[in-house]
Amino acid sequence: MENGFAIEAVNLTKYYGQVHAVDHVSFGVKKGEIFGFLGPNGAGKTTTVSMLITLLTPSEGTALVNGHDIIKDAYRARQDIGVVPEMSNVYVELSAWANLIFTGELQGVPRRRREARARELLEELGLWEKRDTRASEFSMGMRKRLLIAMALVHDPAVIFLDEPTSGLDVQSGILVRAIIRRLNRDGATVFLTTHQMEEANQMCDRVAIINHGRIACVDAPENLRQAIESVQSVLVSFAGASDELERELAGLQGVLEVRKDGDKFRLFTDSPGAVVPQVVDLARAHNTGLVSLNTVGPSLEDVFIKVTGIDVRVGEKGGRNAVA
Repeated sequence: MENGFAIEAVNLTKYYGQVHAVDHVSFGVKKGEIFGFLGPNGAGKTTTVSMLITLLTPSEGTALVNGHDIIKDAYRARQDIGVVPEMSNVYVELSAWANLIFTGELQGVPRRRREARARELLEELGLWEKRDTRASEFSMGMRKRLLIAMALVHDPAVIFLDEPTSGLDVQSGILVRAIIRRLNRDGATVFLTTHQMEEANQMCDRVAIINHGRIACVDAPENLRQAIESVQSVLVSFAGASDELERELAGLQGVLEVRKDGDKFRLFTDSPGAVVPQVVDLARAHNTGLVSLNTVGPSLEDVFIKVTGIDVRVGEKGGRNAVA
């Protein structure tokens, strides 16, 4: 494409009565990148994606997908789109093979091509030995792989994935992420909707965060983290931590908030260099060892919290991200 965009939204808008579900959203997804789309529940993610894949007609504005206008040329746009929904739309009474052949037929793929493509995809995704097994007998991970195969049977240029690893066990999640990376290396543009911040951080070249129907920011994860350098912290793990020690962490000079992350404590502060020696002194005072002690910058989750303004307090007054 001349402008280098596989997806280009231009003032994309959707009204439901007086409610602006998506409010004049504009952004571009570069050809060949993995693009993350993040936002709180009700922020407009699903509505935006539904318009991009031509399931909803915009109230105003439009978008181009692989150069095709989603309003004026919706049929051609759909031909270049593969969609992997969060909720399975696999035909559970059909075999894996039959699911792919039927999907290929719906997409207008010629018989010989769809049979060759079905075999190719089932082999690539580790499902060939299960080709004659009904999908109702598949695990969640296997169904997700079959969904991906169904989305790829017509060789789309742009692939939309909605929460692709949601509900999967660790091994299946790793496998699905590897499949996504391989598709991207092979030239596909990937539009990834996810609630998992670490997944977006690991997978995406750039991310957009939508909030209240508007794009709050679009950039590479690292650039977004650098933009909020003020959110710094000290991450510490003790050989043994008492309730008293945890309370005293919150009272250290310069500590704004203490959060327990598994077996570690994360101390939010504007001056990590001043907090570190206090933590060491506290460990000595309690006669306990330090397993690890690190200063860390902001995470993509911190960016998400900051730009969306969500309240992460649980029955507390105040807190670093309290919403007025």
